[in-house]
Amino acid sequence: MGSETSQVRQNAAEAVSMYGVSTGVDSSFHFAASLHDLGEVDFERDWKSLSNSLLDIHTKNASKLSFEELYRNAYKLVLKKQGQSLYEKVKDFEEDWLANEVRPRIIDGLPSSLLAAYNGTQLTVNEKRLAGEKLLRALKAAWEDHNLCMNMTTDVLMYMERVYCSDSRKPSIFNASMGQFRDHVLRTPMPQRESLTIATLLYKVILDQIQMDRDGDIVNTALLRSCAYMLEGLYETEDEQELNKLYITSFEPIFLAASKEYYQLEGRNLVAKGDAGNFCKHARKAATDEQDRCRSTLSTLTAPKIKAVVEDELVKRNLPEMILHESTGVKFMLDNDRLSDLEMTYELSSWVDPKKEELKNAVQKRIVEQGEEVNSAAKDLSNAPATKPTKADADKDEEGGKPVPARPINQQTAAAIKWVDDVLQLKDKYDQVLVQAFQSDQGLQTGFTRSFSDFINGFERSSEYLSLFFDENMKKDIKGKTETEVDTLLDKGITLLRYISDKDMFERYYKKHLSKRLLMKKSVSMDAERQMISKMKLEVGNTFTQRIEAMFRDISVSEGLTTSYKKHIRDLGDADSQRAELDVNVLTATMWPMEAMSSSHGEERKLTCIFPPEVDRIKLSFEKFYLNKHSGRQLTWQGNMGTAELRAYFSEMKGKKQRELNVSTHMMVILLLFNDLAPGKFLSYDEIQARTNIPDHDLKRNLQSLAVAPKTRILVKEPMSKDVRRDDKFYFNEKFTSPFQRIKIGVVASGNKVEDRDERQETEKRVDLERGQTIEAAIVRTMKQRKELKHQQLITEVIQQLSARFSPDVNLLKKKIESLIEREYLERVGDIDKQAYRYMA
Repeated sequence: MGSETSQVRQNAAEAVSMYGVSTGVDSSFHFAASLHDLGEVDFERDWKSLSNSLLDIHTKNASKLSFEELYRNAYKLVLKKQGQSLYEKVKDFEEDWLANEVRPRIIDGLPSSLLAAYNGTQLTVNEKRLAGEKLLRALKAAWEDHNLCMNMTTDVLMYMERVYCSDSRKPSIFNASMGQFRDHVLRTPMPQRESLTIATLLYKVILDQIQMDRDGDIVNTALLRSCAYMLEGLYETEDEQELNKLYITSFEPIFLAASKEYYQLEGRNLVAKGDAGNFCKHARKAATDEQDRCRSTLSTLTAPKIKAVVEDELVKRNLPEMILHESTGVKFMLDNDRLSDLEMTYELSSWVDPKKEELKNAVQKRIVEQGEEVNSAAKDLSNAPATKPTKADADKDEEGGKPVPARPINQQTAAAIKWVDDVLQLKDKYDQVLVQAFQSDQGLQTGFTRSFSDFINGFERSSEYLSLFFDENMKKDIKGKTETEVDTLLDKGITLLRYISDKDMFERYYKKHLSKRLLMKKSVSMDAERQMISKMKLEVGNTFTQRIEAMFRDISVSEGLTTSYKKHIRDLGDADSQRAELDVNVLTATMWPMEAMSSSHGEERKLTCIFPPEVDRIKLSFEKFYLNKHSGRQLTWQGNMGTAELRAYFSEMKGKKQRELNVSTHMMVILLLFNDLAPGKFLSYDEIQARTNIPDHDLKRNLQSLAVAPKTRILVKEPMSKDVRRDDKFYFNEKFTSPFQRIKIGVVASGNKVEDRDERQETEKRVDLERGQTIEAAIVRTMKQRKELKHQQLITEVIQQLSARFSPDVNLLKKKIESLIEREYLERVGDIDKQAYRYMA
């Protein structure tokens, strides 16, 4: 028998005591007697006595019974081979009692309203509850009484069960009587209602009570649990397997079918309301309530099955529509930071789909949409008119800390910084969503990464803008920040770098901006610069940072070289007291982005600046010193990347008439031309260009800084205008005044720091050229190691090698293979269908 039966039997002694019976033996009724003490057996006489005692037990009139005597009588009958007759008689007695006493009593007590409701009459909730509870109480009382009486009967017939039932493989009398309760109380048709049984009414009442509970009405859960307990204690057959429990075979399928219909309707109603957040709350509450209902009202056996019904009929059918709902779905939740609603949506999704595909797709779609909005905003801002910075943002004088005139903010640079900030803000938002709402789900995290990568790489300026973000921070924005804050800032930038697929493009821009920071001494912190390199090395590998690290080595070596040169000059004993001091940065041409460092275009890059004699003499002196140490090398002077300190004399300046000017190398060359010019004389634009050989683009920018900028107008331009033209004339401004002893004159920005279309095309052209060389090197390296490879294997391995730097184009890969075959690095082997290649040493 099941655990319920065992529990009832354990209370047998207590039950006997309750009936006021004195047994005279222990609760197991152990008794022994020899055969000659038993005498002859009269079965009919003994059965009549025993049946009268059983009737007394059932009518609760057993206080005067001697259980020792009853046990002795049953013992004698079994011992005299009357066990089968006794067994059948007891079964017949119990059948008669259930059919003629118990079932009629239950039927007579049925409320007429309950039968009317079964036939379709509408009852109020209260009427339905009261009528149902009356049936439930009657069944509960009948079941508990039957269990109690059968426990006492079983104790009387214990020897029969041990001997006859065991030897004959008959079910115990207790188990047999449980089957009789099932057949003669629950399943026998009611009088004049052949299609209606007490079991049918019971199931309907339980379903009605559960529906009331779902609707929020108060029901007697203990009473319902008792009847469910009864159904669990009854079995379909004598084979008492769990799957044969009446609860599972008869009631549970009806309950699950009704629940299925209920949650289908409930789902349609919730969808019609169009509130995804409310849907999620209701669905989660429904699942929780059903589990609680199984524990307190029905049976824990049903818990996993009703959970599946809720998941399939309420969640799985409707959640995708709710996720995609335009006004309240996942998009709305994300836009309005509804983290609790998102958490519930995630939980429901995990019930019905381990991969959470619908949720993942909806979030990915929104990430891409918001990312594209960020991209569009950056494009719009880059094309908007320039705005002036606030007073707080004005530049500071390097020595005195006093503000110098504010310049209009470069819109391209502002767009780049804003783009990175907006992407980082979006990343922070979805990191929070992932942790707080989606339990750091690995699958969703992978989807988020893919979405960020899609919109970032879909923006053609992403590599350049990220490099500009680092550039602006390294030059000024990290000033005043703690080491932890700087580290956090760099980590955020590295996070975006992780998403960029064309890292070689980023490397090119980063080297371009880094070169200017290093050469113009614009970096706020060299420690931060080196920290950035370390982080990039960890993220993308040593190969990526080799050239960048070489740039830092050049700067370090140049510092020592400058010191040696100055010592060399002192050792020579140069008597020229006016000799200018020289600080030199010697750059390895293959490591520095020489083309990118120049602002000139095309043929202009080939022009060599003509330095004034006093500067040229120093230049030649350093070349001689350097080449004596490094014979065979060639030095090419980059006039556009240097700075100079000049002392200028202004005759009409009040007080001290001498000022120190910090200018670019090209400005120095231009200003020194005016040393030999008589007061009142001028130089034309063409004359300046002819005597300096400065490229036209650079010359205009430097003249704008010297003759147009209001606060640094060292030269006077005629006619006065914002732009510099070829027919302009330039005079030295004797009347220039400034309250500052040291004046820094910056070069006017070349339109914008972000590349224009032509520059962009040239950068892409050079990147493509480098990629072609990198692809060839990867192919040769792979084939040299593998000796022979099939075509597809070679393509796959090369793509894997290069994916950390860029996404190789397959067509370009094929062209490079053909090129290497033509140059006899590789040769074809095999037929056309199974094409393969062999390395040729």
